Amino acid sequence: MAFFLAFAEAVQAQNFQGVATYKSRRQVDLKMSGKNMNDAMQKQIAEQLKKQFEKTYTLTFNQNESLYKEDEKLATPNIGNTSGLQIKVNQSQTVLYSNTATQNYQRQEDVLGKIFLVQDSLAKPDWKLERERKSIGDYTCFKATRTEMVNTQTFASDSMKTVDTSFAKTITVWYTPQIPVSHGPDMNWGLPGLILEVQDGKQSILCTQIVLNPEKKIEIKAPVGGKIVDEASLKAIEKEKMEEWLERNSSNKGDGKSFTIKIGG
Repeated sequence: MAFFLAFAEAVQAQNFQGVATYKSRRQVDLKMSGKNMNDAMQKQIAEQLKKQFEKTYTLTFNQNESLYKEDEKLATPNIGNTSGLQIKVNQSQTVLYSNTATQNYQRQEDVLGKIFLVQDSLAKPDWKLERERKSIGDYTCFKATRTEMVNTQTFASDSMKTVDTSFAKTITVWYTPQIPVSHGPDMNWGLPGLILEVQDGKQSILCTQIVLNPEKKIEIKAPVGGKIVDEASLKAIEKEKMEEWLERNSSNKGDGKSFTIKIGG
């Protein structure tokens, strides 16, 4: 009897599937100067940026695999505002496939119009399990933290240059053992339960809906297409592309309105 119970549990685990919906938000560090720039205009432009960073993601998962991607949405029309200045952040829609059994991941990413397929090993985060707990929806969640070094860039429009800085930050997550998979949004994984909330520097990610074992079977497929690179190679390419963009646009500085944006962290 014990053998058959163990076999039934193993089969159930193999067939376990789910879909989780996440909402993300990000605080924006925006400093603007100029003879026509006032506090009200800065606030309005900061709100523009804040809304552009508000996104919805879907995580589909089974026992070993997960696929995390941004939900498609209609482009919002450009609406005039009293500041006379609009900032639009062009962000590519990345698709992240992770396999905790093989310890690998694939991420498809658009870098200034060119598609890359990042293939690399999945390094397990060094989580510290905390004693705190709280409820998120119907689930009891436990706290875990980790610390990592972060590279940031501060972009200034008046000089059209970026300044690189590094610092240590603490990432806090809440996971629920009631959903016994080690997945989570983005590269957050490796805990004894699904991660439902992430506080990552100035970015927050919160799970708003979970559907377990939906009637329609889930197919999790790794993204295909794009130039194959590893993570280190992509970071070098992104830095090179940013420097090229700054060089092309360096002639646009000095219009009386300047701003700085902190990217990352």
